[in-house]
Amino acid sequence: MVHLGNDWDDILADEFRKPYYLELREFLKREYAAGPVYPAMGDIFNALRYTAFCDVKVVLLGQDPYHGPGQAHGLCFSVQPGVAPPPSLCNIFRELQDDLGFPPPENGTLTPWARQGVLLLNTVLTVRQGQPNSHSGRGWETFTDRVISELDRKQTPVVFLLWGANARRKAEIIRNPLHHKLITTHPSPLSAYAGFLGCRHFSKANEILAQAGLPPVDWNLNGAAL
Repeated sequence: MVHLGNDWDDILADEFRKPYYLELREFLKREYAAGPVYPAMGDIFNALRYTAFCDVKVVLLGQDPYHGPGQAHGLCFSVQPGVAPPPSLCNIFRELQDDLGFPPPENGTLTPWARQGVLLLNTVLTVRQGQPNSHSGRGWETFTDRVISELDRKQTPVVFLLWGANARRKAEIIRNPLHHKLITTHPSPLSAYAGFLGCRHFSKANEILAQAGLPPVDWNLNGAAL
């Protein structure tokens, strides 16, 4: 049984017992045994471990984990300390600088955001090495739909940052008028110039939080404790 160590355990307890999830679990056992799969098995649910349900005020929704060795560690767009930021993350840092003036940090680890209530969730939580979207359609989408549905029931405002087509599909689940959806293209070099760069989602999210009387996110990663 998955143990997350916070309020997600009670919220999602029944989800981990559903037939689709048990099938997904068997699929993952075979995949991890057959060859490199990312992130490491113990890191799959790090987004939920790092950010308790009660603390979530921003949801950053990605596609699936990085598929290169040593990159993914269970938080969307984040890489482990010492790993060079991939192109999508470089574009995120570029937008962060253009929006709020923060220069790119020395490493690409986004755990300081997660510890402030930013849920760094992918729509699919695992991937084969070198094969993006290789674990899509296996059940993860159903699982992350449940996570988003639970967040939609929150009675405090949540800002959803939906970047790219996979994330945009979750928008229809978010129906609570308390919440806010900021939607643009994926920060990948293939689409960043079609809307992501210049979107100012970091400052917009903080403006929404401030209007709701909630503390803003300190998006500055320079010198932040990991």
